Amino acid sequence: MAKKVAFLCVHNSCRSQIAEALGKYLRGDEFDFYSAGTETKPQINRDAVRLMKRLYGIDMEQTQYSKTVEAIPAPDIAISMGCDVGCPYMGRAFDDNWGLPDPTGQSDEVFVEVIRQIEDHIRKL
Repeated sequence: MAKKVAFLCVHNSCRSQIAEALGKYLRGDEFDFYSAGTETKPQINRDAVRLMKRLYGIDMEQTQYSKTVEAIPAPDIAISMGCDVGCPYMGRAFDDNWGLPDPTGQSDEVFVEVIRQIEDHIRKL
């Protein structure tokens, strides 16, 4: 049975969604990937959706949506994306904190840099 990996941040609309999509794309045969937050947004970050389509051909809106921690299975590995205001509490400590800056509202270059850092972290899992 594959280990469940959850990527958590506050809004579950950008970094954690990118990590879920890249996890499934790069290592979906080894782990089950999820993302969640303490709050939700009506849609995934538009720039994240656009750039993931351009860079990897992944349409996150086909299989993903913003959800809370209660909506996913209890993870074996819980990873914080790097919360600036306060990470969601999920009943136990995080296994890792990737400390990634939120690229929302930034240039495509900043977004791509964060996406590449997420890809690098997933390859090292």
